[in-house]
Amino acid sequence: MKKKESVKEEKKNTKNDVKKEKVTKGAKKVPKKVSKPKKEKKKEKKEGYINQVIKEMSKVHFPSRKEMVKYSVATIFFVIFFGIYFYLIDFIMAFLKTLI
Repeated sequence: MKKKESVKEEKKNTKNDVKKEKVTKGAKKVPKKVSKPKKEKKKEKKEGYINQVIKEMSKVHFPSRKEMVKYSVATIFFVIFFGIYFYLIDFIMAFLKTLI
């Protein structure tokens, strides 16, 4: 068991050494990324947001005039129907309450 563990450790050590050598031998200094000022980051976020909004708005389907009239009539009909329905239920409940 000890031999296997020591062999594994040696392999790890040699891999690390090779990595270190690669970095130290001919490595060019990589310039650090310069972070952008906060104002520029916010501007980029806003631009990204606006682009996404434009993209989503292009997917939106607006109803035609004919469809709009049809939906409006259906909405008005249902509002009147349920208004009368609840009025009748309220009237019946009030009437039953007076009987008790």
